[in-house]
Amino acid sequence: MLGLFDMIVLTVSLAISLAIIVPLTGAIVRFRANYNPKGLQLDPEGDVQPHTGPIISSFFAMLKRVYDIEGWSGLYKGLMPTLISSLIITAFLIVFLDDNSIRHRPYTAPSAGILGILFYSIFAMLLSLPQTVITDRAITTPHKLPWFNAAYSCRILLTPTERRRPWIIYLTPGLLAAQVAHISYVILILRSIRHLILPELAAQAGWRDVSLLRLSLFFVLALASTAVLTPLEVISIRLAIQRNHASAEYNSVSQEGGDTEGVTEYAGANEDATEYAGANEDVIGLRTDRAPYTGLIDCAKTIVEEEGWVALYRAWWLTMLGCVSGAFS
Repeated sequence: MLGLFDMIVLTVSLAISLAIIVPLTGAIVRFRANYNPKGLQLDPEGDVQPHTGPIISSFFAMLKRVYDIEGWSGLYKGLMPTLISSLIITAFLIVFLDDNSIRHRPYTAPSAGILGILFYSIFAMLLSLPQTVITDRAITTPHKLPWFNAAYSCRILLTPTERRRPWIIYLTPGLLAAQVAHISYVILILRSIRHLILPELAAQAGWRDVSLLRLSLFFVLALASTAVLTPLEVISIRLAIQRNHASAEYNSVSQEGGDTEGVTEYAGANEDATEYAGANEDVIGLRTDRAPYTGLIDCAKTIVEEEGWVALYRAWWLTMLGCVSGAFS
């Protein structure tokens, strides 16, 4: 059980972390979710229509665009679901763990053998998946969401089908496959490579006996892993914002119109039900085609066909930093 001082330090650390991480995460999610087809598209009547959505070429350009259009509130979209999730985890740490156990390690899990770590990571992912979906949708929706009205926000972010049957989120085509593939690669391949090449660091023996050659080899392999992990992260975001409807005909990733049925049900004829965060335009464009992604492979192929290979590697350098940091954690 933590003491009062430790609780204060933990709370302050959480506040500072959220203040920094939420805007950066929001920019990453929007950058990777932005729909930017490379050619002309066909409308539902079969007529050729040029794409008129925003073209954002970099993570930092996206960060600036969010601030320019939606201001500080736009930078902190997704704060509330992230905060709730963080508070639950923090409460668990305060009640059950001591201060020596409280530490954040990217791409790591409690030591229990490679299969134990894999199952632990998949289980943790399953628990957090609804929060991940809601957070990604809260970040990418053009609607203005209230800070303290979760019921209203859920009616914007979730379809009537998802609210009636919340477990359908787990059946979003390809989403679980993308998440499990990402975790499996990190645990079974990247982590195994680290144990094989850098056993001294894996055993926390320090840097003294680590050769520069083996360290360089690990960095090269970690960099190569970026080519596998970045597309999985992009695909996961695209699939997370793809909403589930009772009828496949209306299973579009578009949130531009929001959940009209749900909003009307909750807010009646209140004009605030259609209030947008941006005054004149949306920060990003979302794929409005009536044909949704049908799975992991279909999502990857469709992104390449419509937007090119580059779209699968947006913000690749952030994934690379995560891979390389595995040598130090």
